[in-house]
Amino acid sequence: MTRQEEKQRLRRTIRQLESQLSPQYLEASGRAIATHLLAMPEYRAAGTVFCFAGFGREVDTRPILEAALRAGKILCVPLCTAPGQMELRRITSLGQLAPGTFGIPEPPADSGSLEVDEVDFAVLPCVTCDRAGRRLGRGGGYYDRFLSRYRGGAVLLCREKLLREEIPVEPHDCPIPWVLTERGLYEDGVPARLG
Repeated sequence: MTRQEEKQRLRRTIRQLESQLSPQYLEASGRAIATHLLAMPEYRAAGTVFCFAGFGREVDTRPILEAALRAGKILCVPLCTAPGQMELRRITSLGQLAPGTFGIPEPPADSGSLEVDEVDFAVLPCVTCDRAGRRLGRGGGYYDRFLSRYRGGAVLLCREKLLREEIPVEPHDCPIPWVLTERGLYEDGVPARLG
């Protein structure tokens, strides 16, 4: 079995597992993850934050987005511009987001863009990951391309029940040093203190 086939099989497994999680667990874990993230010194010190706009059964990032705006941070979210390509676009209100590519909340096409090196802290999604930050995305390569150019602080958001011990990786896959679940923070695979 190729790595791509392993990844596809794992995506199917996680989607099935995720579909069995209760709405109460999804809400409570999402709320705890957001609370933990807002306590991270790296997030608090960041002037410019890049964060995905969660949708469906993903971690709800609205509390994170709202808190960043309230704190006066420069906030950018992804805008899908072509298959596998996204741009970082600044928003000043969640009201600017509307369903775009794949139904994902996106900013308008005329919103201001930022360069990758302008971001101080990035909040990233995954289908699943391990505690060492090896992530499995949806397979479009959007975040792999971002990570190949990004050098700032980054954290993966993943529910504890969706973590895996082993993730099939390829040479282009970039591990993320921090993984945040409802139980707390893992740094390079080891439980770490928040703040």
